[in-house]
Amino acid sequence: MAGVWRCMLAVVVLMCVCLWGSTEAVGGAKSRPRPQRRPRKKPKVDPIDLTPPTQNIDIQQMTGIWYLLNTASKCSYLIKHGSKVEPTVMNLTFSAASDQTLSVTTKTRHGHQCWEILQVYHLTSTPGQLTLKGVRPELNTDIVIGDTDYSSYAIMFYQKLGKITVKLYGRSVDNLSEPLLTKFEQLAEKQGFGLAYVFPFPTYSHCGHVDQDHKINCVPAC
Repeated sequence: MAGVWRCMLAVVVLMCVCLWGSTEAVGGAKSRPRPQRRPRKKPKVDPIDLTPPTQNIDIQQMTGIWYLLNTASKCSYLIKHGSKVEPTVMNLTFSAASDQTLSVTTKTRHGHQCWEILQVYHLTSTPGQLTLKGVRPELNTDIVIGDTDYSSYAIMFYQKLGKITVKLYGRSVDNLSEPLLTKFEQLAEKQGFGLAYVFPFPTYSHCGHVDQDHKINCVPAC
């Protein structure tokens, strides 16, 4: 009889050991750290939003002739043909139809002929911020007058489809001083443009008279 009890006791002990092992395994599974939730993505901020316009910008003082002196961009055309850019001059005037739009004419040379590009910039509720409308809203170009003294230079930011271009304009071709160039390069660098993406434009041989046949309505590639 004692042998039977010893046999039963051994079976009970064996069952306890098995149950303890299985409980430990389950407990181990439960003790694993819970998977952490992925942090929410930060809302996307457009580069143009990081370049507020000059305070109290007076758009009236921005009208007139501006010579393109420098452009910072990762535009594929400029990367391939940046050494062959043509002298470019822009003229801003208020539209006759509305005081909320600017008529923009840009003269440049293409194929050894002078072309005139006609555009309309729409004023926004933010002074110094303009919009060049595309065929669809997502193709609009946002424009910010980032820095200017009206009389000698203007640094303008252009953004389309999330890509940004920075342009330095001067009232004359002689306004490219070293401090001004440094200021432009620093603002361009904040947008991720090193010197490899800065393209100087010629300051001579600008187009004068443009033949009517060469006037076009379009948006430049860069």
